[in-house]
Amino acid sequence: MSDDERLVAVALPVPLFAPFTYAVPDSLAARVAPGARVVVPLRGGREVGIVVSLDASLPDGVKAKAILDAPDAEPALTPPLLELGRWISERYAAPMGLVYRAMLPSALGVASRAAAPGREMSHVKIMREFPALLEREAFFKRAPAQRAAYEAIEALGGHGAMSHVTGQLGVARAVITALAKRGAVMITKSAVMRDPFAARAEVQREAAKGVAPLEPSAAQRAAIDALIASKPGEVALLHGITGSGKTLVYIELLRHVLNVQGKGAIVLVPEIALTPQTVDRFRAAFGDKVAVLHSALSDGERLDAWRALHRGERRIAVGARSAIFAPIADLGAIIVDEEHEASYKQVEAPRYHARDVAMARARHEGAIAVLGSATPSLETWRAAEEGRTRRLSLPMRAGAGELPKVEVVNLAGPQPPSVDPVRVALSVELERAIGDTLSKGEQVILLLNRRGFASFIQCPACGWVAECPNCSISLTAHKSPARWVCHYCQHQEAPATQCPRCATPVLSMRGLGTQQVERLVSERFPSATVARMDVDTTSGKWAHVEILDRVGSGEVDILLGTQMIAKGLDFANVTLVGVIDADIGINLPDFRSSERTFQLLAQVAGRAGRGAKAGRVIIQTRAPAHHAVRCAMTHDYDAFVREEYESRKQPAYPPTVQLANVLVSGEDQRAVASAAQLTADWLSRLLTSKSVAGLTLVGPAPCPIERVDKRWRWHLLVKATNAKALTRVGRYFAERFAPPVAGVRVSWDRDPVSLL
Repeated sequence: MSDDERLVAVALPVPLFAPFTYAVPDSLAARVAPGARVVVPLRGGREVGIVVSLDASLPDGVKAKAILDAPDAEPALTPPLLELGRWISERYAAPMGLVYRAMLPSALGVASRAAAPGREMSHVKIMREFPALLEREAFFKRAPAQRAAYEAIEALGGHGAMSHVTGQLGVARAVITALAKRGAVMITKSAVMRDPFAARAEVQREAAKGVAPLEPSAAQRAAIDALIASKPGEVALLHGITGSGKTLVYIELLRHVLNVQGKGAIVLVPEIALTPQTVDRFRAAFGDKVAVLHSALSDGERLDAWRALHRGERRIAVGARSAIFAPIADLGAIIVDEEHEASYKQVEAPRYHARDVAMARARHEGAIAVLGSATPSLETWRAAEEGRTRRLSLPMRAGAGELPKVEVVNLAGPQPPSVDPVRVALSVELERAIGDTLSKGEQVILLLNRRGFASFIQCPACGWVAECPNCSISLTAHKSPARWVCHYCQHQEAPATQCPRCATPVLSMRGLGTQQVERLVSERFPSATVARMDVDTTSGKWAHVEILDRVGSGEVDILLGTQMIAKGLDFANVTLVGVIDADIGINLPDFRSSERTFQLLAQVAGRAGRGAKAGRVIIQTRAPAHHAVRCAMTHDYDAFVREEYESRKQPAYPPTVQLANVLVSGEDQRAVASAAQLTADWLSRLLTSKSVAGLTLVGPAPCPIERVDKRWRWHLLVKATNAKALTRVGRYFAERFAPPVAGVRVSWDRDPVSLL
């Protein structure tokens, strides 16, 4: 290593916490800075790492390898994002390299090639002018086609897009090439951003026609003024009932951030299905300053959006969970819409929660963090009660609208015999309400949070149930095409023609799925247009956009779907919401099951009556006395929280305590059980030997779903009243603990949203 070379610490996406130290050659020194991507030799190959510091120390007797290349002219990660990455690594006990990889578009994590630029567009520009007619005549004397092409470009103002000149004006490309060789014109190329939402510009313009700018209500104005006056790094909970106009508050806050403060912003949404409507609203307000980041886009589209934000060409990032890492300089605000949603939690390493990362980033960069929801998570509500988060309220619907009337149809107890097949899905009350709504030219939303045709297949003779060979779960029957599917590992098989145990030729399909309800509703209301929205119908890139556009245009009379239709959608002509089965998930062996049920019911109820027409909600349930159903019926979030808090005290679960789930998995059932006990023993000894106070171990025990994708699963819980101690133990565990049995994996999941 020469005197001109420096040592740098590089974080690599491998399961190690300490960065690697490398030497940067003098020839690359100008391009290597904290946050830069560098290509380094690793294990006989090449890997892309992130520079986390300069002038790192090198252990005695160790020779540093030289960095091979620096792909970027400027660092990919800013100093604030580097600091945020360190925080995530500490809190969630995640390797630093994995954290930094998660912060970058996947196209930037490839070592073998430079990330592909956006689509290139060719332009042609006149370089030689002919002020004298004789000079022009002489130049084009034997090239009339070139003269015609030259004068066509001249008529465009001397320059134009090649596609326009060749396509619209009919000029042959070879003629332009000949002109370029003679120096009369110059052909240039420039990258064009792959913007998948640019095609919706017309949709946005049409939606805005004739719509007067909204004037904030008194409650909205108070919330806007309070947010604008917030201190840097402050967190606010915007608790607004469904239809109260939280989006208008967001937009007015962003106007101030962009136009007055000159800063940028991030808007997080929990579902891809919500992105088109959200993007339409924000683009209507801010035009091309908005960039979209979410997983349904191609690698190139995400990369182009990321680059536009990195260069400062776009100042607002809208997207799902990973958009929290958008490279926005001078960040002024972060908005987390529907902050209670479980989809903000990353289930694979690094297992961060985007809501908590948003609050941390706001603190690091002096931005305002706004957590918006009609049904806040209990953790966020507790933080507001304790004064750690500022609470702002929107207690009334915008435009003097009223919350819809909610009715409960009790399905418990023996039902009167019926030969009508539709009764398995629709009660008399719900069927009658659908008919009345359709007769008035209004629209209906039906929720069933279970896709497929039937939830399981059973032999009526011996009771055999079709189960997944890889998971401890029954297979779900699907139609079109007919198949049995596992919704955990995606295993599929052809339907059996007889019971494999007793050879009974007819198998029964039990339980409802969205496909079966769609068939029943379509048969009962043949003149109505029914659209189904679930994972099966929205697997195409723009499928969810097309369905929602059809609903918005009035082409769809009944929208049927799973939880993706329960939140964020705003259609003025939807006046009836029906919940086919409110009990799905209400008694799952998970401490959040009641909270998720209440949130789902309250959110979907809020889709009704958002325009001038009154709304109505009908909930079908066998548990009308359950507090999640009772409180959803009366739109009473406060009452639900009071009851739910009590159930979280003994045994203690968040927000009473903080939680980490230690998951042990492997393909050998006995090995996993043994490893789980050894892991619990190791942690118990650690807490005792280090005298760690405020932490309690629970378990180990098999997971409620014991086997997923051929891997057996056990877990143990670490409950903590001391958050800092939980962070230290998690980091120590991740760095020092080695799985005690071969073939077994052990993971640490801080702040889990589910224990299933």
